[in-house]
Amino acid sequence: MVENSNPLNKYYRQPSIYISLPSKGVYYSDQVYRATETGEIPVMPMTAKDEMTFKTPDAMITGQATVDVIKSCCPNILDPWQLVNYDMDTILIAIRIATYGETMDINAKVPVVNEEIGHTVNLPSLLESVKNVDIKNEFKTDNGFTFTVKPLTYKEITYTQTKTFEQQKAVAQSTQPGVQMTEEQKTQRYAQAYKALTDLNFQMLSNSFSKIQTPDGNTVTDNKQITDFLTNADSKFVNGVQDQMILLRNQAQIKPMRMKSSEEQIKKGAPATFDVPVTFDNSNFFV
Repeated sequence: MVENSNPLNKYYRQPSIYISLPSKGVYYSDQVYRATETGEIPVMPMTAKDEMTFKTPDAMITGQATVDVIKSCCPNILDPWQLVNYDMDTILIAIRIATYGETMDINAKVPVVNEEIGHTVNLPSLLESVKNVDIKNEFKTDNGFTFTVKPLTYKEITYTQTKTFEQQKAVAQSTQPGVQMTEEQKTQRYAQAYKALTDLNFQMLSNSFSKIQTPDGNTVTDNKQITDFLTNADSKFVNGVQDQMILLRNQAQIKPMRMKSSEEQIKKGAPATFDVPVTFDNSNFFV
C-alpha cells in the first residue's frame, strides 16, 4: 500500500523572488550552480530553522551558517562555498527581501559628533545596481603584462578572515593582564603574527589571478609560478598590480549609502554628508 503524501505539502514555502547572478554563472561548474533557461534562479524565504541557524555564533564565525541558509533558500546553488563575493551579496539581499520585505533599516554614527541616525535602504534598488554592472576581469600594466583576475570565492574569503582573526586573537591574548610572558616572548608573538598575516595576504593576492600574459606573449596559469613572479617582482610593480586588482574586485560590490547630517550636527562640526557601507550580518539581517 502506497502511503499518502503529506496533505500539508501544498502549504510549504514557495519562491518569493527570482534573481540573475551578476557573474552569469561563468565561474561555476554543474556541481556548484544549476543554471536555468531564463538565467534567473528562485529564492525562497527563510524557515524558522534557517533563522536559528543564522543566529548560531560558531556557525556564523566559520561561515557554515550562511552556506546552510543559502542551500535552504536557493536550491539552484549546490555549493555556496564556491560563490564569488558579488554573487553572494546578491543572494543574501534576495533572501532578505523574500523573508522580510523590500526595505531594511540601518543605523550609523555621524562622524565627529558620534550621534546615531537611521536610514531605510531600498533593497530592490541595491539588487538592480549590482545586476547591471558590466564586470571586467582583465587589466594591463604599463610595461605590457596582462592580468586576468579571478574573483575570490566565499570559501577563500572566509578562510582568510578566520586566519586573520586567529592571529589578532593570539596577539591580543599576549597583552592581557596576568599573562606570563617576557617582553622578548611578546615581541616574538608579534613577529610571528605579522609574518603569518603578510604571507596570508600575499597568497590571497596570488590567488586572485587565473592567468598572466607576458609582454613577449607567454601565458602563465600555474599558481606557483604566478606566486613566485609576484614574490620576486619589485614593490612598485606589485603595488600597482594590487591597486588594479582591488578596483576590478570592487566593481560589482554594493555601493555605500550616502547619508546626511542634520543642521544641528553640521553646526557641531559634522560633515554635511558621509558614506556608510551596507553590510549583511546578524546586526541588520533580521527584522
